[in-house]
Amino acid sequence: MERDYNEGQAGSDAFAINGWNGWNKKSRLDTHEGKGNVNSFHNVAVKRCDALMNQDQSIHVAFDKQTDLTKKQNRIRLDASIDSVRYLLHQGLAFRGHDESEESKNKGNFRELVHTLANQNEAIRNVVLENAPRNCKWVCGDIQKEIANYFAKITLNSIIDEIGGDVFSLLIDEAADVSDKEQMAVETSATCLKATLQKLFTEIGLSIKQVRGQCYDGASNMRGEFNGLKAKIMQENKSAYYVHCFAHQLQLVIVAVSKKHDDIADFFYMISVLFNVVGASCKRKDMIREKHREEVIKAIGSGQISTGTGLNQEQTLQRAGDTRWGSHYRTLSSLVKLFPSVMSVLKYVEKEGKSEKKCQARGLVAYFETFDFVFYLHMMLHILGNANTLSQSLQRKDQDILNAISCVKSTRNELQELRDNGWDSLLEKAHSFCEEHHIENVNMQEQYVNRHKPRHKTNKTNLQHYQIECLNSVIDWQLQEFDDRFNEVNSALLGHMASFNPKDSFAAFNLDSLVKLAEFYPDDFDSRKLDDLGPELRTYIDNVRADERFANLDGIADLAKLMVETNKHITFPLVYHLLKLVLILPVATASVERCFSAMNVVKKSYATKWVINS
Repeated sequence: MERDYNEGQAGSDAFAINGWNGWNKKSRLDTHEGKGNVNSFHNVAVKRCDALMNQDQSIHVAFDKQTDLTKKQNRIRLDASIDSVRYLLHQGLAFRGHDESEESKNKGNFRELVHTLANQNEAIRNVVLENAPRNCKWVCGDIQKEIANYFAKITLNSIIDEIGGDVFSLLIDEAADVSDKEQMAVETSATCLKATLQKLFTEIGLSIKQVRGQCYDGASNMRGEFNGLKAKIMQENKSAYYVHCFAHQLQLVIVAVSKKHDDIADFFYMISVLFNVVGASCKRKDMIREKHREEVIKAIGSGQISTGTGLNQEQTLQRAGDTRWGSHYRTLSSLVKLFPSVMSVLKYVEKEGKSEKKCQARGLVAYFETFDFVFYLHMMLHILGNANTLSQSLQRKDQDILNAISCVKSTRNELQELRDNGWDSLLEKAHSFCEEHHIENVNMQEQYVNRHKPRHKTNKTNLQHYQIECLNSVIDWQLQEFDDRFNEVNSALLGHMASFNPKDSFAAFNLDSLVKLAEFYPDDFDSRKLDDLGPELRTYIDNVRADERFANLDGIADLAKLMVETNKHITFPLVYHLLKLVLILPVATASVERCFSAMNVVKKSYATKWVINS
């Protein structure tokens, strides 16, 4: 605001330069003020001072206004992308599209959702997609991955905060996605797995010392006694007890053992061939559905079946999978219901199909019209039906180890009952099926004829073959496998845990047994806590038995919930901590499998490069 001073010029940028001695000459002030002259030094200075005091007119403010507008538009774009990612993650939907170009009519779920948000809100529509700067759209794949990773971190942090310094169990499994890429993307030796775990725990603030249970499948690198991951973790933490996934063991016991029998292995092989012949063609699937619909209409007309809500639903053959629990049972169950329709389609393929399928269809028709097939179908349907309830139970999120062991024992008893007393009812079902579908029955007292070697004398009756060599042999193998596999959990540990069972007014309670259970966890119960546990258990059992709210509990999970609801977990902290250790011991990796199922939904074959690192 300064100006050079020129002698003789009225006014100056300074009121006084060489001092002031003209107090009595008011005209000098008028000259400086420049009355009538808007461009005088004084008037210009006043204007500049007013401008300085009015920040809204400054250059910096003008720039800031532009910056604030840009920030606001960026925030709107980012919020739209975050909302879209949040929705897709919550619904378990794929993000990317096969063709995301401007000309595409379907750019994938993410971009289409952003477009939908823009259509619903003008403020969003004005700043996103084609209305956004080319280098600031917030919709590219890397941005989607980054936002999704932030959501994953938020979720993980929430879980870690909930765990705090408390104990937890460890479940690990691996699966291939639709591109056959394993999603447990580390070297799978036990040493590398442990190093990866330690790195992960360090990053998220956990420790192997907090682990109180391990649950894996039966792979040697996981459960090996000396060099498996289980053993390496237990070298550092003796309280990290290992449980072989119950559901995985059940699958091995029921299906894999059955296939050890040659005739039953042939049976399952023929079932797989059936799906290759019938299931590989949409036309043949439709034919089965149509044939079944006609059969249902005919049966309703003749009064053989009744009608009503939920009855006579459309049926289809369901393919079995080696790792899908209960899928074999559903496969055989659907085959029994659709048998006439399946036979009609097979006979059609035998006449009209291509040469390879003709041969397969002819072999299937010949096999399905034998008593061998009918007997094995009903035998395996009965065996798998007994295990189906256990299979469903093991997949429950709230399943605990004591209930799981109880269900295993019940299933084993049902198999034993089938072996001891189930022959007559099984044979009756097989004979009835043969009569209904015009398949030749066999006399159990006649000599057994091996269909592979019909001229060879077997020197045994049909009864000996089907009851002793088939039914009893298969069930004996399975009972032995039940005893071997489900005893891998420390039997003493499980025996002590049973003392917590609240059924029948805590009839199983045993103070000494629960104190011994605590000794299995030296990191949680030192000598002082063990001394305090006994008296606390005495007070606890008297208290809960006298409380009517604890009278009709079904399991230890219900017991733990009610203790929290009634604040008894505060009154009996040592008892509650011991109960929590029992609940932490894992039963199955079903929750991990559910993650893989969700992954298969999200990770489509055309979007296999889009991977969230977790």
